Amino acid sequence: MPAGNSGGSSPFDAIRRTDENGEWWSARDLQPLLGYSKWEDFKNSIERAKVAIANSGQTADLHASARPEVLRSSSGTTRRMNFKLTRYGSYMVAMNGDPRKPEVAAAQTYFAVQTRKAETAATTAPALPQDYEEALVALLGQVRETKALAAENKVLAPKASKWDRFMNAEGLIGMTAIADMLNMPVKDLTNWLVDIGVFRKQRSRFGANTNMPRRMYQTSGHFVIKGESNGKVSYEVAYATLEGADFIIGEWDKRNAA
Repeated sequence: MPAGNSGGSSPFDAIRRTDENGEWWSARDLQPLLGYSKWEDFKNSIERAKVAIANSGQTADLHASARPEVLRSSSGTTRRMNFKLTRYGSYMVAMNGDPRKPEVAAAQTYFAVQTRKAETAATTAPALPQDYEEALVALLGQVRETKALAAENKVLAPKASKWDRFMNAEGLIGMTAIADMLNMPVKDLTNWLVDIGVFRKQRSRFGANTNMPRRMYQTSGHFVIKGESNGKVSYEVAYATLEGADFIIGEWDKRNAA
């Protein structure tokens, strides 16, 4: 849920959210505060930030995790991609933003200052309690700090990839699983991929729709075609790699943003 906003606080405080794992920022909320009018332009900053996070030895999906969203309104349902950003993730997004934008400089300053405050608070030794009442207050503060630290450690603990539960033993993801995530029939998903030139239209000898990825998307490592059998009939099945699954979600996001 969004954090409270006191008078005169930073706009970045106003959009800060909290859950059982601690504080975080929605990339969609951050976008206008960093001076971006187009989501696709802002998403490029996020992707650069994820690369920088990975290069620093951190887990990118931990600090900038993709979050497909479904928005419902009187005019219908819209699906879009968002990212849940930790403080560090938000800082890295700001650091990889357009340096010509004054909003980006303001965000860099905010997250740098907040990170420094957190580091300073963690290293400042508390004064010793002088009486029983102060000792109780100090104990309560310590309990709260321990709970907060446990929540932070839970966030920092290694997390599974968002695709892990969909992967088979070979590390591939079925098209049906991706279609389920997008809340659509797999036939509609592969037909859409045909429409945007990623799959080619194909039917089996039995007349069934078996659209398959084009060769260029196989050699690029986005998709794999596997030969399978039900014991009587052999057939081909398309699978997405991790890169392919992310690619599909990204293209779907572009479609909805257009």
